[in-house]
Amino acid sequence: MTTIVLADDEALLRTAMAALLPMEGDIIVLAEASDGESAVEATLRHRPDVLVIDLEMPGVDGLTAVAEIRRVRPEQVILMLTRHARPGVLRKALRLGVQGFVSKSAEPAHITEVIATLHAGKRWIDPDVSALAVTEDCPLTDREADVLRVTGEGYSVADIAARLHLAPGTVRNYLSNAMRKTQTRTRHEAARYAREHDWL
Repeated sequence: MTTIVLADDEALLRTAMAALLPMEGDIIVLAEASDGESAVEATLRHRPDVLVIDLEMPGVDGLTAVAEIRRVRPEQVILMLTRHARPGVLRKALRLGVQGFVSKSAEPAHITEVIATLHAGKRWIDPDVSALAVTEDCPLTDREADVLRVTGEGYSVADIAARLHLAPGTVRNYLSNAMRKTQTRTRHEAARYAREHDWL
């Protein structure tokens, strides 16, 4: 029997998975979470065998939630679900120690198999997801990408600094470097360019 916490902001998909996964295999859903913040709380409270988490969620996204969980519970096994696995995001998730990566369009039976694989101590990355990891190299550093990702959500320099625990001057330096590398004139253009090139 494998216990999981299921985190996804799409209520219909999350409730469907919560109902279907236990029917496909020996799975117990301990809790559901609709955003990154509640995913962190539920995982630390319930200590599931596997955390199944969506990459893209409002507020605290999947990567940020995983980083927070890893700080407290470094042994947590994590399966990340995504629709658009950008190369930079995939690499960052792997560096954070995410053991599995599966497309959100996968069949429940496949997701169940991957959960069992991860619980057994192995790794799994769907072939269509892993193919993206070897596409064009991103010239942005991790921090430059982080700053552009938050910029793309419409935050000011001060807000970005607060969210990423950086000094405003440091944020400006990262933005300046990113604008130079993307050959754009504004931080918003740089964020858009980076997204269009699957760097975020």
